[in-house]
Amino acid sequence: MEKLKMKLHITLIVGVFCLLPSLAFADPPISIPPKGMVLVSGGVYIMGSHKSLIELNPGDLFNTDRHALGPENPAHNVQADSFYINIHEVSHGAYMEFVQTKKARKPLFWDDPNFNNYKQPVVGISWKEAQSYCMWKGGRLPTEAEWEKASRGKRSIDYPWGNEAPDSTKLNFNQEIKKTTFVGSYEAGKSDYGVYDLAGNVSEWVYDWHLAEFYLFSPKKNPTGPKKGQYKVIRGGNWRNNSEDVKMVYRNATIPSIRNKTLGFRCVQSEGIPSNKYPSPS
Repeated sequence: MEKLKMKLHITLIVGVFCLLPSLAFADPPISIPPKGMVLVSGGVYIMGSHKSLIELNPGDLFNTDRHALGPENPAHNVQADSFYINIHEVSHGAYMEFVQTKKARKPLFWDDPNFNNYKQPVVGISWKEAQSYCMWKGGRLPTEAEWEKASRGKRSIDYPWGNEAPDSTKLNFNQEIKKTTFVGSYEAGKSDYGVYDLAGNVSEWVYDWHLAEFYLFSPKKNPTGPKKGQYKVIRGGNWRNNSEDVKMVYRNATIPSIRNKTLGFRCVQSEGIPSNKYPSPS
């Protein structure tokens, strides 16, 4: 009997030790992204143009001779926390649910057959309306830094897909179609994170106020833009823009109340930045 007990003890001990490696080296649990979103891993990346501060001409810093209002210079390091971002631009169909549920104002082109298919990106909404939708979905508009991180990935590239010149297989641009296309139509144009339409189709509202020289003194970690301003930054080219204006670093800005047919948005959710940094639209 004593020998039998000893054998059983030995068997149990051996069994436990056999299990230990699988317990110790098991894969950590994977966080499941919210529906329709993808994880953008945090880290340090170079934001802005490829030029550093010492490579610039003085005029590059205050280039206001184009409608973009502000330059993409200088290149500078940014540390961003991880966040989730919509894989696609918010569609007309998704925004329709918001209008019906919250009794929100209809987009400006609600009845225009060129822009109101439920699979097209919603257009004709203001910055405040875009932010309100994102907050209704439990998120917010992306900061300019988050938007560029989702577009750039970990590479120094000109477009979300790489450095190859834009063409009709990668994006909707240059008035080739003369209206928006269904979200997610360009597989060849998605970013390293699998995010679609970061170039072309519609330009996108982001959270930040605009200041032309902000890159000169932008915070290194999780920048959220100036505290106030007259214009809101918009990123990403649209269906009207040429190849230069759909470059990833290209910055534009406009008054937050504008509602037009080239401007849409997408949302993010994050845990790294306190939500009180992103107050409700006033």
